[in-house]
Amino acid sequence: MDALVVYESMFGNTRRIAEAVAEGLSRRVRAEAVEVGSAPAQVGPDIGLIVVGGPTHAFSMSRTSTRRSAAQQATGPLVSRGDGVREWLATLRTPAARLGSAAFDTRIAKPRMPGSAARGIAGRLRRLGVRAVGPAQSFLVIGTQGPLVDGEVERARQWGERLAASLPATAPGESA
Repeated sequence: MDALVVYESMFGNTRRIAEAVAEGLSRRVRAEAVEVGSAPAQVGPDIGLIVVGGPTHAFSMSRTSTRRSAAQQATGPLVSRGDGVREWLATLRTPAARLGSAAFDTRIAKPRMPGSAARGIAGRLRRLGVRAVGPAQSFLVIGTQGPLVDGEVERARQWGERLAASLPATAPGESA
């Protein structure tokens, strides 16, 4: 079984979390982190787990308008420049019956704002018929552009390890 980590990231913080999750997963299964603009429109039969994450914008997943606002605030190039996770999930085709999923987001640590992109992502995956293997997770950043709060990359790596441990035992690259 393989795992695919799909992420949307404006300033690079969500990308760092996605890479750490993939690293944690890769201790048990083959895992790859892919920016949403390069993510497949259909999940192949070799993928047994899909982990999807993005930044929390305006209490949920980003939209065209919130990505435009992020671009205006950016002091450098954006990581994700096109459609976001919301649009990708709207067109995703999956072998839902056998696919597991997990969702995560990045969000500002203080003040603690309501809403969560991860909960929205998890809901979209559930509506696609994909079963969750664990609760949605939030990883914290300091301010809109970051950086990540100390320890969040390691926490993401450990979360990836826990996700992998919850999967059926297979060798890396082996189909379940």
